[in-house]
Amino acid sequence: MHRSRTGQATSVLAAALLLGALSACSTGTADAGTSTDGAESATCPNGAIRFGIEPYEDPAKLEPAYQHLADALSEKLDCPVELTIVEDYSAEVLAMENGKLELAQFGPLGFVFASERADAEPLASFGLADGSLSSYTAGIWVPVDSPIQSIEDLPGHSLALGSTGSTSGDALPRFAILDAGLAETDVEITYAGGHPEALLALTNGQVDAAQINSQTLATAEREGTFDSSTFRQVWESDPIPNDPITVAGSQSQEFKDAVREALLTLDTADVEAIGAFLDVDPAGPLVEVDVDTYQPLFDLAKTLKLTADDV
Repeated sequence: MHRSRTGQATSVLAAALLLGALSACSTGTADAGTSTDGAESATCPNGAIRFGIEPYEDPAKLEPAYQHLADALSEKLDCPVELTIVEDYSAEVLAMENGKLELAQFGPLGFVFASERADAEPLASFGLADGSLSSYTAGIWVPVDSPIQSIEDLPGHSLALGSTGSTSGDALPRFAILDAGLAETDVEITYAGGHPEALLALTNGQVDAAQINSQTLATAEREGTFDSSTFRQVWESDPIPNDPITVAGSQSQEFKDAVREALLTLDTADVEAIGAFLDVDPAGPLVEVDVDTYQPLFDLAKTLKLTADDV
């Protein structure tokens, strides 16, 4: 198996830069270091809440949607919420592990390692209008005229994955290859650098197949950058519970409870723009989740013998 991991070599440097920048980066509604009434409180540790977001889509697109959530959360908790879209999955885990993030949204597999390394605790995820937890699927797509009809036909062909540590863009497609009785070395695997980049590699004819999850697919079709009639899906995963918003385990129980309550009482309007990126349709308020919600991802990591070094 051939892998191109151009982003991984810079992960440590990016993480180091992130750790230094987080304390200075403030997008909240009040001055960093103080709560909105000028005094610290149990719901405003050190005068601010630092909130990290995984880079599952172009940060320029994610920032406005998450800023809306951050502003609403800031108002409920009477504390400025400093929003940072991190460089990559490993940087986000490292930041919470080193006490630089109070809150973070992780991909389901990223949460597994954040739970193990940073004692991250899931609080809420993105709900549908009927109050149920939303989900998404991983997929592998090929051109409509490709000879590839299934996973079993991938040997000898190139496959673009997203980025290392991604649930749908890395672990699940690799598991599907193994589950089909193939070795990873049978397939020429490259890492495109993210979900949109993997889709682009396929549409530009740079690879024979690519992972495209249902979230990326919905966004690309909505923006007119992907015509599904000219491509075929040859594999789809079981539903994956959507990304959890987590709190660092080192925080007080009072803070955890207050954040959980604030998240669960946000209006649908505060989160529906994010839901559009996560294929949550029709969107509803956030819903409560716990570790058991993500047990299948813990099982997946164990099956693939993944460690934090693989993120």
